[in-house]
Amino acid sequence: MIPSARLPALVFAALLLPLLGGCVTATVQEVREADTGMESHESVVVLGRRTLPSNRETEFGFVSCVSKNMRGGGDGIQVIDEQRFRDAMFPWFEPRTAPANTSDLPEIINQPELAARLEELGLRYLVWIEGDTDRTDAGGSLTCSVTTAGAGCFGFLTWENDSSYEASVWDIRTGNSVGRISSDAVGTSYMPAVVVPLPFIARVRSSACNSMADQLKRFLTTES
Repeated sequence: MIPSARLPALVFAALLLPLLGGCVTATVQEVREADTGMESHESVVVLGRRTLPSNRETEFGFVSCVSKNMRGGGDGIQVIDEQRFRDAMFPWFEPRTAPANTSDLPEIINQPELAARLEELGLRYLVWIEGDTDRTDAGGSLTCSVTTAGAGCFGFLTWENDSSYEASVWDIRTGNSVGRISSDAVGTSYMPAVVVPLPFIARVRSSACNSMADQLKRFLTTES
């Protein structure tokens, strides 16, 4: 049973919580260097930075999210699974041999043997994503205790996450970069606790993924 002394606080929390949804602000920017466009038989692959040793790898979850969203919807396009691509291109894109920077891509994708494999896959564009999601700030406090009257927590936590990613788009047919798309999202999450902690999470990485995937589809299928 909840002690009567805590009931006013619980009522206040019940009224306040619906207003405390995680808040996210997302921005996307595009730099176009050449015309693009895709035929129905052509495909794209989305890769994340996988060089080893490295503590700045792009999360598998983010790359998978972008790929899935690019396939979806009425305007979806053909996207080759990242692992299938790496297996087909072995050993050029393995973590220990993959290019460390986008400036290394032209030399690799212009190799005759690799170019032949890319042609077999029907690959038209390679999207190279770098970036990650970091916690940038946190505040508040939360304490939990067990007494003869029961157990519970009390306090208020808040934290901020920042998702920052950049996608470089390469045309396999020409071996050149055709543009870059950056997606940034900042969000604040909350966890109020009056007896029971209730987290309100800002879906920062998901927002950055959705923004980037939508922009990439438009970028790749629009000729100018």
